[in-house]
Amino acid sequence: MPPAATQVSATRATASEAPATKAPQNPRVALFVTCLVDFFRPSVGFATLKLLEQAGCTVEVPRAQTCCGQPAYNSGDRADTKAIAAQVIRAFAGYDYVVVPSGSCAGMLRKHYPALFKDDPELAAQAEDLGARTHELVSFLADVLKVKAVAGAFAGTVTYHDSCSGLRELGIKQQPRRLLKTLDGLTLTEMAEPEVCCGFGGTFCVKYPDISNQMVDAKAADVEATGADLLLAGDLGCLLNMAGKLKRRGASVEVRHVAEVLAGLTEQPGIGEGVRDRQARPAAE
Repeated sequence: MPPAATQVSATRATASEAPATKAPQNPRVALFVTCLVDFFRPSVGFATLKLLEQAGCTVEVPRAQTCCGQPAYNSGDRADTKAIAAQVIRAFAGYDYVVVPSGSCAGMLRKHYPALFKDDPELAAQAEDLGARTHELVSFLADVLKVKAVAGAFAGTVTYHDSCSGLRELGIKQQPRRLLKTLDGLTLTEMAEPEVCCGFGGTFCVKYPDISNQMVDAKAADVEATGADLLLAGDLGCLLNMAGKLKRRGASVEVRHVAEVLAGLTEQPGIGEGVRDRQARPAAE
């Protein structure tokens, strides 16, 4: 298991949730860490863990988990994607729910795994079962556990980017906004086009770098125009892409995963920043 996921596993916790029907008390939840969280932003994993604990779930981090297979899937490599998916299905069997701090990874498990195994009824059934139990973090809190508010505060103005997979595959739009608005001191200001893609798109930014760069440049300009102190989203790929462009533009906007703010874990520098960048920011933040 990658190191950060192992760290999160070592601090296992408890949190709660109830599905669209009725959730078991103290549901057993498996945390799907994701590759980007594991290698670039472990604090998102710990923030997810904290939020789930506060909600009352018993959280575990399966050590056998791997990548969800999106890079191979997006590149047309179905053989490797199926091998990866089969491993994920085995690793997450038996849990009440699987929670992912990423709309794209959650969408992969929920929407794309079942279609991979049309020629294997047994695995197809297991993939359907996994998909039905899998939820993106904020959607899980708001829609399944029916969390109405989170305790805490954040002094500042934020804007929110709607990541493509979370919005279009999973219907995540108002859930993060409703929870953010319950934090004392937080002001949410919308972009002109919060639903427009940032240009990351997984392998899209590698295949079409010029188009991707134009898209993220337009997104960064939209972010800056809001006057917000902080940019939030629910997918680390989008956040890394936007943070990089904002920094190259010399913007003063900080960038974080929504889970970090909801959990109150904002001590460390924002995405793409170092300690010196953090120290140089105005004290009002």
